Amino acid sequence: IEEAEASVASQRIEATGLLRMNVPLTFGTQFIAPLIPEFSRRHPAVKVELGLTDSRIDLIDGGWDMAVRIGRLQDSPMQARQLADSPLLVCAAPRYLDERGVPRSVADLGQHNCLGYSLASLAAGKAWPFGRNAEVRIAVNGDLVANNGEALVAAAVGGQGVIYQPQFIVAKALRSGELVALALDQPCVELGGIHVVYPPNRRPPAKVRVMIDYLVDAFSADLPWSLSPD
Repeated sequence: IEEAEASVASQRIEATGLLRMNVPLTFGTQFIAPLIPEFSRRHPAVKVELGLTDSRIDLIDGGWDMAVRIGRLQDSPMQARQLADSPLLVCAAPRYLDERGVPRSVADLGQHNCLGYSLASLAAGKAWPFGRNAEVRIAVNGDLVANNGEALVAAAVGGQGVIYQPQFIVAKALRSGELVALALDQPCVELGGIHVVYPPNRRPPAKVRVMIDYLVDAFSADLPWSLSPD
């Protein structure tokens, strides 16, 4: 018992052991995984297990040390720190817009093929919210619903329809011109930020603290999905 207590106490001081971190699939592969090599160089005694899924999981039941959450956080005892904002954008391919016309208002979206994200509480398949507080809801319809944002981007780039996705997912396609962001008469809803969350603990293990500090620092500079000229 004394040895176990000593081990737990040391892990609160020294960054060591297995760190299990759960993150959304696209955000994890594009923006978290590239950061892990430098983290491992700085903290060689920490082994990272990266769980990639778009489904919401329970940290405690799943035995996860921490997670990245995108969107509005639900009321819970979990602690959280914000990494970045996550604006939403309505996008379509130039090919699609040439064939179907360019929607100028949110009401126009009812006449377009709107591709839905099945796991979203906000922009799912049947209605898309607009206005900063989601005060405007537009009934939409489309021939594709998917549980992954990258799949929707691929379909939109192929000219299938209109998507309503976070900027970090569509930024690359916007920069290349494969997608165009639509200017409508209502602002996109405030999705909420990108947060790191972890179980309530007055003093979490050092491995959790150093990863949180590392991620906060990594996303405090220019964001890799920024659309600003430079």
